[in-house]
Amino acid sequence: MPNSLADCADSLEQLRDHVEGLGEQLESLGLPRPVGDEWHELLVRKLLPQLDSDTPLIVAVVGGTNTGKSVVFNHVAGEAISATSPLASGTRHPLCLVPEGFDTNRLGTMFDGFTVIPWAQPEQTLEDVPEHRLFWRTCPSLPQNLLVLDSPDIDSDAEVNWERAEWLRQSADVLVAVLTQQKYNDAAVKQFFRRAAAEDLATIVVFNQCQFPDDEEYWPAWLETFVGETGTSPEFVYLVGYDRSSAESGHLEFLGRLVPDPEEPRDLQQDLSSLRYETIKFRSLRGSLGQLLAPESGVGAWLETVRGRSDEFHSAAELLSAEHLASIDDWPSVPARPLINSVRGWWRDQRSGWTAGVHSFYNTIGHGLAWPFRKLAGTGTATPQDPLAEYRDIEWSSMLGSLEQVYRRLAWCRDAGGDQLAPRLTPLLEGESRQGVLEQLRAAHSECDLNAELSQTVAEALEEFRSESPRSFRLLKRIDKLAAVARPVTSVALFVVGFGPVGEVVAPAVTDAAMQSALHVAGDVAGGTVAATLGESAISQSTATGAGYIESKFRNLQDRFAVRRAGWLATQLEQLVLGDLARELEFAGGTPRCGSFRGVESTVGSLAAMLEELAPLATPPSSSTPSETP
Repeated sequence: MPNSLADCADSLEQLRDHVEGLGEQLESLGLPRPVGDEWHELLVRKLLPQLDSDTPLIVAVVGGTNTGKSVVFNHVAGEAISATSPLASGTRHPLCLVPEGFDTNRLGTMFDGFTVIPWAQPEQTLEDVPEHRLFWRTCPSLPQNLLVLDSPDIDSDAEVNWERAEWLRQSADVLVAVLTQQKYNDAAVKQFFRRAAAEDLATIVVFNQCQFPDDEEYWPAWLETFVGETGTSPEFVYLVGYDRSSAESGHLEFLGRLVPDPEEPRDLQQDLSSLRYETIKFRSLRGSLGQLLAPESGVGAWLETVRGRSDEFHSAAELLSAEHLASIDDWPSVPARPLINSVRGWWRDQRSGWTAGVHSFYNTIGHGLAWPFRKLAGTGTATPQDPLAEYRDIEWSSMLGSLEQVYRRLAWCRDAGGDQLAPRLTPLLEGESRQGVLEQLRAAHSECDLNAELSQTVAEALEEFRSESPRSFRLLKRIDKLAAVARPVTSVALFVVGFGPVGEVVAPAVTDAAMQSALHVAGDVAGGTVAATLGESAISQSTATGAGYIESKFRNLQDRFAVRRAGWLATQLEQLVLGDLARELEFAGGTPRCGSFRGVESTVGSLAAMLEELAPLATPPSSSTPSETP
């Protein structure tokens, strides 16, 4: 074998691995694996098992019902090994003759799908069982590079026989076509040999059950019709007379035609042995590789089918993502009081030592002093257990509006999304499904710990501030310590001025404008009772006191919390309404970009280049002068 076949074998193994690696993607696309496709069967039954240099030539005796192919097979074997029957569909399981010394363990790989069993008696091939069996027996007269098989009928009423015969064709290098006057033009027979011709399999034609001398006039017309209808080019042509007693005794004469001495009987086994092994084996493998790469029916065409289906999913995924399912223009803002409490709580956790003790003491006093102002502001005499209760109700109303938007737009996507989206979205839009989503969303919303989420939002923002502006953070820590010293004065000034935090007392000591703004923020955090007592209006005062800077930071925290809550809703809607649909569409739509798909493409390109290089090496053998086997 040419050395290039070794490279070809490596590429074919890679192709098999890449195709197997596409299993999950094929499942997501709703496509079957290519098992059963002609190109895939040739890959696993012919190309992969037979590219070793010591693989024997495989000859299969094939034919329709009642053509006497088992008789022909027995003549090859030299004895009655395969059972013969005058009834239709006699042979159900193939029988393989192997030369002495052949490693029969290789048969399982060479004939994938069959259960390999040693032959014991002729009737075994007639057993009507669903298991695909292949029987084998040693034939001492066979050369070391030849295997010969008897096959099930290729036109049987039993479809399982077709499948077994097809598997053998996909493994074979040479076909012995056993034909009769009634079967040479049969539709099933011609279809079988058309596929063989497409693979460039060598064919030997045996016209069996001939009536001499009358059929001497007709066999050339039979042959012309068979060759024209199938595209085959026979290596040998034989005529065999109708003689039941000779058939049963193994003494049929095979008269060669298109040979130098047509009157002398031929030895079929000897003629098979004389086939030029190297040329025919190479021709067979190259023909199978050509079929695997055939533009209209090979692996490339299969790839295009996969790509086309994937594009449908990609379009569906794009439609679903491009059609924003919900947009909320009026998401409610979190109230000032719980937000400021979260800021103060975070800052309090950053204090240590005497600073923490001073602030804690005066905060307690400040909270008591602030009670009359909270009363005047209409906040009541006690802090409610859930300061975000009213916000929760307003937020739920916004979520209901968003959910309605989602269903309206999903209905539009269903109508515009084609075959991939419509069947997937229709069940989601049914009334029972909607009610279930609403109940689950309501339950999940009720269980949300808004205070915890608000505290986490504040903590994340301030941690970012500490990480991104370490100098400013250290400055605020120093100011906080200074504020602790000033707390006795601040507590009085706070309730007199009404809006002046600690910064108003210590600000003259700071001349830098940026530090002064930071001082105002620190003072608000440190004292903290102005906005908490008098409400949101306290942070909207004149920028002369630095409250404008505070307000911008405050609004930023409100926005961050709104984004967090909107993200929570988006996650819930994806889980409750869409489930895994978006991810499934995206996964299936990304198939052409996955490693296995690209691997198949790359390997097919390499194999196509190898096929071009192999083309000049394939020289068909002469049909008139067989040479000796190497």
